[in-house]
Amino acid sequence: MKKQILMVAVIAAAILTSCKSVPNPEQVKVNPSPLAVVGDKVDADITGTFPEKKFAKKGVLVVTPVLKCGDQEILGEPATYVGEKAKENGTVVNCKEGGTYRQHATFPYNSAMDKNTKLFLRFEAKVGKKEVELPDMLVAEGLNTTAKHVTAKDNKPQITADKFQRVIQQMQEADILFLIQQATLRNSETTSQQMKDLQEAIKEANANERKAIHSLEVAGYASPDGAQALNEKLAKNRQDVAQKFLAKDLKKNKIDQAIESNITAEDWEGFKAALENSNIQDKELVLRVLSMYSDPEERETQIKNIAAAYKNIADEILPALRRSRLILTTDLIGKSDDEIRELAKNDPAALTIEELLYAATLTNDRAEKIAIYKRCTELFPSDFRGFNNLGMVYLQEGNIAEARRCFQSALQIEPANADVNYNAGVAAMADGDLKKAEEYLGKAGGTQANLAAAMGTLYTLKGDYKKARGAYGQSATNNAAVQQILAEDYAAAKKTLDAVAEPNATTAYLKAVVGARTNNRADVLSNLKNAIAQDASLKAKAANDVEFAKFAEDADFLAIVK
Repeated sequence: MKKQILMVAVIAAAILTSCKSVPNPEQVKVNPSPLAVVGDKVDADITGTFPEKKFAKKGVLVVTPVLKCGDQEILGEPATYVGEKAKENGTVVNCKEGGTYRQHATFPYNSAMDKNTKLFLRFEAKVGKKEVELPDMLVAEGLNTTAKHVTAKDNKPQITADKFQRVIQQMQEADILFLIQQATLRNSETTSQQMKDLQEAIKEANANERKAIHSLEVAGYASPDGAQALNEKLAKNRQDVAQKFLAKDLKKNKIDQAIESNITAEDWEGFKAALENSNIQDKELVLRVLSMYSDPEERETQIKNIAAAYKNIADEILPALRRSRLILTTDLIGKSDDEIRELAKNDPAALTIEELLYAATLTNDRAEKIAIYKRCTELFPSDFRGFNNLGMVYLQEGNIAEARRCFQSALQIEPANADVNYNAGVAAMADGDLKKAEEYLGKAGGTQANLAAAMGTLYTLKGDYKKARGAYGQSATNNAAVQQILAEDYAAAKKTLDAVAEPNATTAYLKAVVGARTNNRADVLSNLKNAIAQDASLKAKAANDVEFAKFAEDADFLAIVK
């Protein structure tokens, strides 16, 4: 490059005299060099100097940056420099003192630039009406494309989970009421409809293969009036007689089931609940007494002092608290995984939405998942989860158009759902629609575990590396590692790459890049071998990647990439 600059200077000196020529700029520098992709652009800041006593007062120099890659030429915006007496507009260069050359060039990135990219300056020069020929000047070679390893595919789509439960518990209760200060079973209580329903439920749970008795409990209670010792005895006796009655019924029906038991001597919680649901006069006053006094005897005394209310309490509230409660907890046992798989394949209409969504999680075959989620959308079109999860699988398959269509359907049902907005944002990124991606991710609400990584990806694709670094946080992804490499934080990048949950060819390639930047030849070679073994297309990329320029004559490196 220095030889070419010298050659141009010689040519200019030979044909032009002092302050009567239009020289090319000297001491040209380009930042960055090699060039680098930022977002979807290649930017270059080019600087240099115009020598003293050479730029003609009527001279005009138009400088156009030209990016050459193969047979392709991409022209940047030209900059015009003029002498002090030139009629044309441009940046004035003083003939005696010379001047500074400064130009910013921007080129839209395309994949052809990945190989053999060079930046030239092209000149159009004249003094007055006389045109001066100057050859193109090579000012930078190579294009660093490490930022292009960042991809929306690195962001995992989010499934919206089913609510399938294999075992669902149900409770059924029956009360046996007792007369005041008594624990004698009455026929009217043991033959009540409530009791009959409970006995039938016990028998049905014992016989049905889809049900199981989880627990049977008998609890004895006493109302919170009277002496503590008496109430404890009453509660225990009521529990005992009810338990014996239940045990006898179980034996009669040949049901082997343990019975749990407990007592509540003074049922203040039941008293409060019954009072709150009543229309008793002064009930608010009584409730305040309950909140003010914790001692049972003091509570009872204060409540009895509210004479108008106490009579109604004694008649309406207390009798229902003199009881034993029989509680059946039943396990409803759902379909087995094999049953769900079979029905999902042959009779999906026989499954609930939760079972059908769950069925899709029982296979790793994406075609099967797609078929199941499609049936979800057909059988349950008002449930957004089928559409979201179908879009998720399409996104994993790389079918971006179908994925976006599914997410739009889901958003029509649940426009504020964080999972769907996140997925729609990732799909928009994958489609190159960064504006929409930012809109969707902004609605993901910060609830997404993967949102930070997605925002880091978005900012990287937009070329805003400062925001990207802040967004990634502790994300252990290839994308996050790229940003750390660009920030020259190689220790952090290596740590991140080592922590990637599902390392792939890109992970290994980026480890090779870190090795190259830290002069670790062994890491370069071993990781490149690994990367190319997983993805053969990386061989050609590595051969032309400026990251490995210092290994261009290394025999072991060449053996890997050729």
